[in-house]
Amino acid sequence: RHHTRQSKHICDRSFIPARKSKPPVIMSQMELDMVNRDPNNLNDHVKVCFDEVIGEPDGAHAIACVWANSYFCFNCCKNCCYKLMTLFCGIPLAMCWGIQFALITFYHVWQITPCMRTYMIQCGCMQKFYGTCLQCCMQPCFEAMSFILSNIRVTNLSG
Repeated sequence: RHHTRQSKHICDRSFIPARKSKPPVIMSQMELDMVNRDPNNLNDHVKVCFDEVIGEPDGAHAIACVWANSYFCFNCCKNCCYKLMTLFCGIPLAMCWGIQFALITFYHVWQITPCMRTYMIQCGCMQKFYGTCLQCCMQPCFEAMSFILSNIRVTNLSG
């Protein structure tokens, strides 16, 4: 593929955050698959073909030219409308979703994870306090009760 100097320059400066075990991926090294645009099958549920929407049962068939033109009109309108909507809304919506996921990441990194860590530290403290209280106050009572109850003998008298 041929890249223009400007787009290559912009891509070389853009980095995608990578996981800890992998080095950062540079955008220009990443290939965009222009054929399979849903490699993870996220939208299998919206794959709609003419024969999945419109079907004529036996005994109720339209004229062949009507059926063929209906097929053509269905596909043409579906494809044209989709392309027009993506033309006008695709880039702004992609920006909105990018912002949304950036906000989610920001909140997790700077708010949620530190709050959860603080909560876990506090829970560890409370767990030690509660365990100490149980050990000091309740354990002697339970040991005394178990000593008292351990002397109970049950015998079975058959006769």
